Amino acid sequence: MKIALMDSGIGLLAATTAVRRLRPDADLILSLDPDGMPWGPRTPEDLTGRAVAVAEAAAAHRPDALIVGCNTATVHALPTLRARLEPGLPVIGTVPAIKPAAAGGGPVAIWATPATTGSPYQRNLIEEFAGGAAVTEVPCHGLAEAVEHADETAIAEALAAAAALTPADVTTVVMGCTHYELVAERIRTAVQRPGGPRLVLHGSAGAVAAQALRRIGARPDPGAPAVGTLTVLLSGREGALPAPALAYDEGLLLRAVTPAR
Repeated sequence: MKIALMDSGIGLLAATTAVRRLRPDADLILSLDPDGMPWGPRTPEDLTGRAVAVAEAAAAHRPDALIVGCNTATVHALPTLRARLEPGLPVIGTVPAIKPAAAGGGPVAIWATPATTGSPYQRNLIEEFAGGAAVTEVPCHGLAEAVEHADETAIAEALAAAAALTPADVTTVVMGCTHYELVAERIRTAVQRPGGPRLVLHGSAGAVAAQALRRIGARPDPGAPAVGTLTVLLSGREGALPAPALAYDEGLLLRAVTPAR
């Protein structure tokens, strides 16, 4: 089994780790775009072009499924990627976990990039899946970029700024950018109110990994032999995990995976 994941940078680490834990026997292909990152400020057309190039680089390795490990790329490029690659290669997008978060009933905050916050895409998801839950959209200025570069000072500043915009009664936070899952516990610490109920966090990595297996008719097998290999593509060139990835537990786990030959 071979699973590919794509993103401009290391936001795909959370979903990659989720796939690894569900199927340690699966070969992993990570297709990043250091030459074109960040994708967020690009026009939808430009972003889609970059995403197609990264996806096709991954597809050349003949994976069984391709995960778009980026919320922004899913918004703008998923229809084009599916039109180009399916049905031969199933393409799985990443959508904020609004529905399961709202099912908890408490006030919900959606932390997302400034470009996604307030967008018709996110508003439509809220209307469709939030039910009667109170939802606050929180723009997280600079957080994805800070996580991408493992800039501790910038991460702390961005977390504090986003926490200040989060209502005090919020009990659940949706991490609406895949980068945020790499600092999930720091988000919890930033938002958790003294004496309040333990903050519930919802990411997308686990659901995306499970959906990829379903699309190819495979089952989770966490106990399978850990024989899967790792291939890293950097704007189409074979390389290694970017150094900032090793600042996170997810990157350290993947560093131990045998490189493909």
